[in-house]
Formats: sequence, structure tokens, C-alpha cells
Amino acid sequence: MNEKVLKTLEYDKITARLADLAGSPLAKAHCLELKPSSDLYEIQAAQRETSDALSRLLRKGSLSFSGITDVRGILKRLEIGSILGTDELLRLCKLLEVCARVKAYSRRDTEEESRDSLDDIFDALQPLTPVSSEIRRCIVSENELSDDASPVLFKLRRSMRHTNDKVHAQLTSMVNGSVRTYLQDAVITMRNGRYCIPVKAEHRGQVPGMIHDQSSTGSTLFVEPMAVVKLNNELRELELKEEREIEVILSNLSALAAAETEALSEDLTFLTQLDIIFARAQLSRSYNGSEPVFNTEGRIHIKKGRHPLLDKKSVVPIDIRLGTDFQLLIITGPNTGGKTVSLKTVGLFTLMGQAGLHIPAFDGSELAVFEEVFADIGDEQSIEQSLSTFSSHMKTIVSILEQASENSLVLFDELGAGTDPTEGAALAISILSNLHRRGARTMATTHYSELKVFALSTPGVENGCCEFDVETLRPTYRLLIGVPGKSNAFAISSKLGLSDEIIEEAKTHLSEQDESFEDLITSLENSRVTIEREREEIDRYKQEIHSLKQRLEQKQDKLENSREDILRKAREEARAILQDAKDYADTTIRNFNKFGKENISAKEMEKERERLRKKLSGVEKNLTLKAEKKPKKELSAKDLKIGDGVKVLSMNLKGTVSTLPNSKGNLYVQMGILRSQVNIKDLELLDEPDITGPGVSKSGGGSGKIKMSKSASVGMELNLLGKTVDEAIAELDKYLDDAYLAHMPSVRIVHGKGTGALRKGVHNYLRRNKHVKSFRLGEFGEGDAGVTIVEFRQ
Repeated sequence: MNEKVLKTLEYDKITARLADLAGSPLAKAHCLELKPSSDLYEIQAAQRETSDALSRLLRKGSLSFSGITDVRGILKRLEIGSILGTDELLRLCKLLEVCARVKAYSRRDTEEESRDSLDDIFDALQPLTPVSSEIRRCIVSENELSDDASPVLFKLRRSMRHTNDKVHAQLTSMVNGSVRTYLQDAVITMRNGRYCIPVKAEHRGQVPGMIHDQSSTGSTLFVEPMAVVKLNNELRELELKEEREIEVILSNLSALAAAETEALSEDLTFLTQLDIIFARAQLSRSYNGSEPVFNTEGRIHIKKGRHPLLDKKSVVPIDIRLGTDFQLLIITGPNTGGKTVSLKTVGLFTLMGQAGLHIPAFDGSELAVFEEVFADIGDEQSIEQSLSTFSSHMKTIVSILEQASENSLVLFDELGAGTDPTEGAALAISILSNLHRRGARTMATTHYSELKVFALSTPGVENGCCEFDVETLRPTYRLLIGVPGKSNAFAISSKLGLSDEIIEEAKTHLSEQDESFEDLITSLENSRVTIEREREEIDRYKQEIHSLKQRLEQKQDKLENSREDILRKAREEARAILQDAKDYADTTIRNFNKFGKENISAKEMEKERERLRKKLSGVEKNLTLKAEKKPKKELSAKDLKIGDGVKVLSMNLKGTVSTLPNSKGNLYVQMGILRSQVNIKDLELLDEPDITGPGVSKSGGGSGKIKMSKSASVGMELNLLGKTVDEAIAELDKYLDDAYLAHMPSVRIVHGKGTGALRKGVHNYLRRNKHVKSFRLGEFGEGDAGVTIVEFRQ
């Protein structure tokens, strides 16, 4: 890949984020140098490694690689037989300790866990625990060895402490005793590695010993008393022996590490490789990435892709297709609508995917393997090279045309801009046609209508646009493929306050062909919006149907379970009844035999028989079904007239008389939306409240009242969609009266969601209606907030 496109598409910012997630300096350097590959096998292997590392991170948590340093120079010194210092040995020890920690992280929690692409790398790690343990045992820090590093060192340091104590004891007795008056200060100090005391210069002769130093003023001499010269000599000899022993210990440790230089080198390589892989996994987790599917046929299908450098909370996902039905995509639309972001998203995803990085898109997104990616994006005018915007773009385009092939992805931003629009559009069509003939996958953004016509009339070329909401003057950042976009210059200018007179005059300067083409685009856009709304409504209906189907299935299952329970209980009761009958029969036979053999009077036999008869009658009484409920008063044909409120006892429903009884006493009763034929014996006349009011005729009874009744035409649902609030309230008022008179328990009012004005008006009216007991919005499957369920007072 050329270096220019990596910077143009901001791939370097992705590698910088990747480097921040790496734990070791060596891995960070490799991350910054990570380049996309064009080898399909290599790309797929890197993607599998990233996916497997991400799976381990989600399952086991993070893995730290801190503590790894570049020890290649140390290993070179070991190969030539050098003795390492304590700091170098500690760096090797930390490397091995990180190796042991990573090795432990790789162990499986259960035997059922399958192997993945990282197991071979983990298996190749060699923690060399004996080496790291020996180094850690001998070396306490970079400046200190442990006393237990060797028996000789232990003895030497014990002797040094003993001699040191003797020197301090001797000097302390002198400082606090005979020579106290000759001293500048009552302290013990050290000069040239030997213990001394500060003696005043004028009392030099009073303290015999060796002078090692004097103060800057000359008033103080640092004297080593003769009494401790021998002890100081012994201490110095012990220090020299300690240094030689330390050299021996370091030499032994270096030899121990030198025997494992190859293993140490491999550990460094594998740990760095794992550090990079897990950094890629952490980067994927940070933007919720997924592994793309790669092909060599030039197909690109990005599902809900999000540019990784934009805020993931506000970025709008886009769907992009290229290389299947068309190889050239021309994106149009207003400025700041997301055209350039769409270009960069495709280019950056391609570079990231070919570098083994996941892309922030839905699973199943598809990318193609390209040998080269070219991009002409942004203004690269140069004052030093005397290049204008157009000249700069054209210089880049010439370079692209010299190198592009069928295995290339080419991205143009505002192709042909910066010069005369007519010539620029013609030049852009020629450039795109040339690349299209070569078979290169190409995306270009433009404002030229000529390119929109070119896309509509050329096979293998497709229009696309970035959606723009003219009402709010804001882009939606959605990429729509198959629909050319409008620049919306007139609409935007009008919204921003430009006078209608100027806009109308501007429209007169458009040719009839341009105007008809823009009208065609507007028509297509309106059709697309309508189709999308209808599709959303269909999807909503599908969800409601699915919900209703699930509820029906649940009710069916419940009925089946209830049926089984009823049958089971009936069988148990039948068995109990049969057992009782058998017991009664056995008792009767035993009594009969008993009365036949013994001399028992007929009176006692009759008494026993009466007792059994009562018991049997009680059982029969329990088994007998309850008689159907009888009406309070038997009705005759003359008691009923059409419209009377009645209750059908067998169905436990209220209704109104639709027809008078025939000769057999059968008549039709309207119960809500159900009209059924029943017998007059199954009816009970309801004591309905009467309605009175001005203008009501008093004929037919002379009471000035009418009986509440309702015809059979009233339905269970009222649809108010498309009506104004006033129209809806008038219709709702009549409908609720009819429904209440028809004895409906509840009804369904359909008002839709919309702006909410119609729903608010309906609810305000329902609160004031005295016949309404309660109302609520529909639940999931009932129409949600677009429907109100009304329950009447009984």
C-alpha cells in the first residue's frame, strides 16, 4: 500500500490507538509499523487470531504484557560470553515472569474448550522457571545481591558486619571518651572507604593516626585513629573479597541464562506477537468490532458500518454495497451530508481489515482483498509548487490512472471540482469511464447532475445519495444506494431567509432538462420515503401478528393443559365413585347374608336398608349437575317488543331483541356484534334505565320516555385515522352512545400515533364522558400507543 493513502484515510490514527493498547515498547513499535497485507491467507489468519484473542478477553478478562523490554542486545552479549549486570539479569527475569503469567492465562478452564489459533503460540512459550527463580533468589534489586546468593558471600558479609561493629565500638568509645575535647564534632564519618573522626587542626598531635582529608577551611582534619587502622584494613579486605564473589555469582547467573539464549529469544518474539494480537482484540472491543468476511472477487458489503474515529454514541451507521450489481458508485447530495465520511469508511475498513483488524460493523460484513487502495480526498493545493486546487487534484488523479488496475479500490471526493462545471463534469465522466473499463472498484462524490445521468444510463454504475432533511436543514447521514441525491440549494437558501423573488429568478436560469431532472429526483425521493414508511408499517403489523400468534398458541397450550387436568380429575372422581359403589354393594351383600343367617327382625332390616338408600341418594345428589338457571319470570310473546334489553341465560350475555318470537318461541337477539337465535324461555327481561329529554314523544305509553336500544350495525372498533380533532370527537360521541346502548363491555378506538394531537383530544373527551369507566393505551399486540381501549360502566 502507498504511504499517501494511509495518511489520507487516517489509517495512521488507527495504528496510534493500537499502539496505546500494547503493553511493551517493542509491540508498540510494531503496531505503529503495521501495514495492510494483500495475501488472502495471511489476512484470514490475522483475523482469526484477533477473533480468538477477543473471545479470550471476553471470557477470561484482560491480559497484561507490562514488564517486557527489548532484551535482544542482552542476548547478543550472552552469545559472546559477557557477564551481565544485575539490572540486565533482572530484565531477563521479568521477561520470563511475564512469560509464565501469559502461559498460565492460556490454560483452559474445562477440558471441553476447543483449541484456537493462539494455542500454538502459547504452547511455544518457555517460562524457564528455574532460571527466573535463581535470578530472583540471588538478586534483590538492581544495586543489591541477596546474602544467600552463595555460602561464601553469606560468610563474607557476616564477617564484614562483625568487623564493622568492632570499628564502630572502638571509635564510639574514643569519641565519647579521651579525645572528645579534641574533636570538631562527636561523630563518626567515612573518607576513602575508611572510618575516621573529625579532629580540630590545632589538636592534630593529640590524636595519633592517618589523615585522609581536611575541611575546605582547613580547621578540621579527618583522622583514622591508629587503634582502628587494622580493623579498617580487615574491613577493606573483606569488601574486596565480596566484590570478587559477586562477580562469580553474576558470572554463574550469566552462564545459566546463556544456555537458554535461543529460548529467551523465542519467548521475546512470541510475547511481542501475542501483545500485538491482544492489542488488536482490545481495539475491536473498544468500538464493538466484528470479523469481516474476505473475498477475491471485489465484493464489498458493509452492514451498519461506523467510522471508528467518530464518536460511537453519535455516529450514524451506514450500509454500503459495491462490486456485485455495480462496480462504480456515484454519491451525490448536499455538503456536510456524509459523502466524504462514506468514502473514508470504505477505504479505512479495507485497510484495517487487510491489516488483521476488526471493523466496527455488523457480523457478516464483507470486504474484498485489494492490491492497492487509491484516494483523492481533501484540498491539497500547494503555494510552493504553484499548484491550484484543480491542479493538485489532477496531479493525484494522473498518478492513480497510471497505477490503477482491476485489483484496485479508487476513491474520489468531488471529482472534477475546481474548474469550469461543464468541462469538469465531462472530465469526471471520462475518468470514471476509463476506470470502469479497467474493472477497478470505484466510489466518487460529486454535485454534477451530468454524473447522475451517467450513472442512470451506464450499466454497472449506480447512484447513491446522503439523505438530507430539508425541513430541519440537517443531514440524516444515511447513505441510500439506488437513488440520486439533490443538492437542495434552493430549499436550503429559502430556509435560511433568501427572498422568494431571487429564488424564482434563479429557477428561470435552469434549463428545462435540468428542471425536469431535478423534479424526477424529487419524485423518486418522495416515492422512496413513502415506500420506507409503508415498509415500516408492514413490519409493525408483522410484529403484531407474530405477537398475536404467540398469545394464541399460549392460550391453546393453556386450554390443552386445562383439558388434561379436567380429564384427569374426572377419571379420579369416576374411580372414587366406582369404589364407593363397590363398597356399598359389598356392605349390602354382607348385611343380606348376615340377616339371612341370624334371627334379625324385619324392622331392623328395613332400618338398615333405609340408611343405605339415604347414603346412595347423597352420592347421586353430588353427581347430579346443577340445574340450569331459570329466569326470574317466564316471558310470553306479548311481554317483548323490538329493542328491549334482555339477558340470554345460557350464554350469560346481554343483548337487544331484534325480532319478535315466532310460533315456537324462537327469536333473534343482538349481543354486540353477535346475532343469535334463542328461545324465549332462555331470556330474562332487563330492567333498563329509561332516557328522557325534550322533544321525546310520549306516545306508546304516555310516560315521555324511550327505552334504550340499538340496532345491530354497531362495531367493536372505531377508526379515526385521517380525521381532525373536531371531526373525530363528533363521530366518537355518537359511536360511544351506540356502543353503550348495545351493552358492549369495551370498545377499541384507533387514532394512530402521529403528532399525538388526535390521541390527546380523544382522551380529554373520554375523561368527561359519564358512561366511560376507564380507558388505557393499547399494549404490545393491541396497537401500542396508536389505539385506546375503552371500558364502559355496567
